[in-house]
Amino acid sequence: MRYGYWLPVFGGWLRNVDDENMAATWEYSKKLARRSEQIGYDLSLVAELNLNDIKGEDAPSLDAWSTAAALTAVTERLEYMVAVRPTFHHPALLAKQAANIDHIGGGGRLSLNVVSSWWKDEAEKYGVHFEQHDDRYGRTAEWLQVLDNLWKKDGFTFEGKYYKLRDSVLQPKPLSKPRPTIYAGGESEAAKNLIAKTCDAYVMHGDPPERIREKISDMAARRERFGLPPMTYGVAAYSIVRNTEAEAKAELARITDVKQSAGGYSNYQQWLSGTQLEQRVSLEDYSVSNRGLRAGLVGTPQKVIDQVAAFEAVGVNLLLLQCSPQIEEMERFAESVIRR
Repeated sequence: MRYGYWLPVFGGWLRNVDDENMAATWEYSKKLARRSEQIGYDLSLVAELNLNDIKGEDAPSLDAWSTAAALTAVTERLEYMVAVRPTFHHPALLAKQAANIDHIGGGGRLSLNVVSSWWKDEAEKYGVHFEQHDDRYGRTAEWLQVLDNLWKKDGFTFEGKYYKLRDSVLQPKPLSKPRPTIYAGGESEAAKNLIAKTCDAYVMHGDPPERIREKISDMAARRERFGLPPMTYGVAAYSIVRNTEAEAKAELARITDVKQSAGGYSNYQQWLSGTQLEQRVSLEDYSVSNRGLRAGLVGTPQKVIDQVAAFEAVGVNLLLLQCSPQIEEMERFAESVIRR
């Protein structure tokens, strides 16, 4: 099992707690990244939204790509899975940017998390055309085709519905071979078919191991139909590790005490309408992002260790953790779970 975590580019993960003591600043992110690779973490997912999805639109949020480039330069081994939304980035320019960061890290430390946009208000406020769900995946398919070809060869010409390039050259090519890893997630049929055909890894919202087993089996079958090798599978999870079950339950109660007036809940309906989920998400689930509580990493160290083993048994290769406050809880998880 590899252990990753979400970089707190929004200043936290709890929609009902105003100050989680993990500011959306460069200094905090640098401190966290450096410490995380010392205590056993392998990867950091750097989310991308221009508005703050968790704390409210007026709150600060860090830019994903400039932050990832800077962190790559001040750390030694951590992989950065940087989110990228095709509607916000031209594929040729992003291919160039990503290749450069791959060189900064020495190869193998830059990967992409390709995300199809869901937030209509954000797109309009930043002057980006907002497309309907299946149209977004049509764009993403072309976007990935351009990206992959530019990373592999020069003199590339392409003409599609969304993008046109003529005799394009990208140098230097990425150091990572055959290319930087491309992760993606999605629960619609359009998303799963595209990911199985064009990506290297599938990342999922939090769910129990038995549900994750079904998802992995489904994606593996799709992958096999395309004649492609096995994928990597990751799961988002919110972790609460305490010495006793009572302590863990008390913390769980604190973070799910929903305050619907909090700024982070204002986009709940837009999020539901902009995605195609297999399961309805309650406001209590939404109090923590990415359905992380459903993964069940809440309880005593042994209980959490057993749950990690259950995820590993069904084929999960990567856990993408959220916790609060981040450094303190990641230290606790590393000592209680990773090192054991």
